[in-house]
Amino acid sequence: MYKSILIWLLIGMSILLLFNLFNVPQKSEKELIFSDFVKKVDSGEVDEVTIKENNITGRLKDGSKFKTYSANYPDLVKELRDKNVRIIAKPPDQPPLYMTILISWGPIIFIVLIWVFFMRQMQMGGNKAMSFGKAKAKLVSEKSVKITFADVAGIEEAKNEVQEIIEFLRDPQKFSRLGGRIPKGVLLVGSPGSGKTLLARAIAGEAAVPFFSISGSDFVEMFVGVGASRVRDLFEQAKKSAPCIIFIDEIDAVGRHRGAGLGGGHDEREQTLNQLLVEMDGFEGKEGVIIIAATNRPDVLDPALLRPGRFDRQIVVPVPDVKGRIEILKVHSKNIPLAPDVELEKIARGTPGFSGADLANLINEAALIAARRSKDKVDMADFEFAKDKVLMGVERRSMVLSDEEKRNTAYHEAGHALVAKLTPGTDPIHKVSIIPRGRALGITQQLPLDDRYTYSKDYLLKALNVLLGGRAAEELALSHMTTGAGNDLERATDLARKMVTEWGMSEKLGPLTFGKKEEQIFLGREIARHKDYSEKTAVDIDEEVKRFVIDAYENARKLLRDNKDLLEAVAKTLLERETIDGPDLDKIIEDTRSVAPA
Repeated sequence: MYKSILIWLLIGMSILLLFNLFNVPQKSEKELIFSDFVKKVDSGEVDEVTIKENNITGRLKDGSKFKTYSANYPDLVKELRDKNVRIIAKPPDQPPLYMTILISWGPIIFIVLIWVFFMRQMQMGGNKAMSFGKAKAKLVSEKSVKITFADVAGIEEAKNEVQEIIEFLRDPQKFSRLGGRIPKGVLLVGSPGSGKTLLARAIAGEAAVPFFSISGSDFVEMFVGVGASRVRDLFEQAKKSAPCIIFIDEIDAVGRHRGAGLGGGHDEREQTLNQLLVEMDGFEGKEGVIIIAATNRPDVLDPALLRPGRFDRQIVVPVPDVKGRIEILKVHSKNIPLAPDVELEKIARGTPGFSGADLANLINEAALIAARRSKDKVDMADFEFAKDKVLMGVERRSMVLSDEEKRNTAYHEAGHALVAKLTPGTDPIHKVSIIPRGRALGITQQLPLDDRYTYSKDYLLKALNVLLGGRAAEELALSHMTTGAGNDLERATDLARKMVTEWGMSEKLGPLTFGKKEEQIFLGREIARHKDYSEKTAVDIDEEVKRFVIDAYENARKLLRDNKDLLEAVAKTLLERETIDGPDLDKIIEDTRSVAPA
């Protein structure tokens, strides 16, 4: 507000000065040389004159006006009187009072206003001139944050760990009487969307202490030394407000492993990290200042940052299990009117692997769909539609496929579905569709009954069978191959190679891993796999990968050949209805087998 007032004041002053500088009165009188003026006085042509300082204006007897400038001519008034010329004398012009003040004090006022403007900019910090070294941390008060631990569900262990820190800040004597020391740092580790930042917001809402929030990227600047200066400024502010909490989101932006940057030891990011290490546990202790950081890439963080004394605790924020998903759905749906047929437990069991953000998005999509359909409440059909949209992508009904492509897609998806259905131990079929979704012309969606954390070799071999069921169905029913199986073949080959080289599931090669990952930590991704085995072993690996894939393909072909009537029935139903779900698939198989000849 003050900034805008100051700017408008400066603009007004500038306009006023320019107006007075350029506001020159228009000349309406004829200008005479003084000698000509004297001649006209002597000849009696002058009727009236007005004298103001050195300026003389007047009117001739013919009515025309003139203007001249007097010289040092002491007898001018006597001669004018002798010729009976009417003489008018006027005092010199006085400028307005405001102009006198403006001209006298204007430059000083202008300089003072400019100085005040720059001083306010320096105090505000940010990317303004002369304030690069100021930290961008936001001080969060408990009144401004509405999120509490009641809004965080599905990560009870992480909540308990953080709750202990908040209790320590509120009542240090409870822990220090037994010699306990308050943790200096807590690192929240978890996949994207698992709730790390939400947990930090809840800490701000629960803690009765100052809470400084900043992103890791806010430290990094193109100017050398700015990041380290911002770290120092942040901890100076925190020390003045101790006990307090500093939350650094996405700390991997500034905390990556040193020595991997393009600038070596003089890299700006490394200087920032060095300053952060010193501030967290340097020669001067920071009593009462707790640092909470969040990242989804703990593998790229510098080891010096992770040691006890800096980050004493690493709290894993996992993807929720079925119980956690139920609690998360309850939290996010408490303000949404739900129809009586909505079963949150059923939705939770049908969304394995969903993070908290995924579930929040699912509920939001269901609410939007219900609103689009002009419903008063969100029912189970809206949740099912939203789940399909999140899992499989948006339907592209405007995409026109030829009859031949529809037929190819129907047999391809029927092959996947039948191999999955007729192979014991595979994940149940959720839905089969030949409606284009995303980049796929059709999709077969499987959902596991329970959350899986490890996979057996038998399960992976059956997954290979399902992946290759589409190509096998095309070849068996249509006697040709299409590019539609490209992604299936890529996934199958990648899975088989991991079984051989990473998980030691090949009898021929034994329980060994082959290939060492090479990571460029500066880039933060795996870009190569170092070959640490002989050429003969490389040939054996290729043969084993090929054997896994070919065996799975032959198994899928044999299974579909033995059940060709079921393949035809499922493909025909897909062409008619475009989408079938798990119970519908069971009914098609049951009906087809009941009418088959004995």
